Amino acid sequence: MGRNKLARFRQNEENANVIQEGKEIFEKIHGNWNDLQFENSNPIVVELACGRGEFTVGLAREIQDKNFIGVDIKGSRIWKGSTMAIAENLKNAAFLRTQIEMLDRFFEAAEISELWITFPDPFPRDGDEKRRLTSPRFLEMYKPLLKKGGMIHFKTDNTGLFDYTLELFQERDDIKVHLNTHDFYASEWKDDHFGIQTRYESIFSAKGEKIKYLKAEFI
Repeated sequence: MGRNKLARFRQNEENANVIQEGKEIFEKIHGNWNDLQFENSNPIVVELACGRGEFTVGLAREIQDKNFIGVDIKGSRIWKGSTMAIAENLKNAAFLRTQIEMLDRFFEAAEISELWITFPDPFPRDGDEKRRLTSPRFLEMYKPLLKKGGMIHFKTDNTGLFDYTLELFQERDDIKVHLNTHDFYASEWKDDHFGIQTRYESIFSAKGEKIKYLKAEFI
């Protein structure tokens, strides 16, 4: 393991906005994010597979009356978002290091107000469908964790994954799709995200890939 990674892992251990195994709060945070981490009653917004945390930090910067949590298993990635948030004194940004399959271990029913799924691995092979973060398997886990009226936001450059997700959502009786577009930056909703882009979004946009987006809720 490189020195940079080791240094980042040590920093994550010190950073109070990183919730990870080995810290006392890791075992106590379920249902207690407002009390133990943020010390307020503001709505909780979760970004899955947050990577380096650009989107989580960007939203926290723009929306001070909500709490934002980026979830990723890669400690060297969330180190970046964690240190950015600390440098900017963003008390409403935190990072959870865990597998997304374990999400319900850290959030109780109706604890999440919004869920962002940003540029996940598309897992294009049919045999890998259950690994997609918008597959029925994951939707059943998200559903009880979201408050009534809580929104799911999904952004991707991958047309196949987007069409799969949109079709799946539209076929389900318990999901209402409020809006969808195959070209987010040509849509009327492009300013709603404050111009915040993830690293992958910037890369794919620069290559001419159109960004797809949908917004939905469980009903």
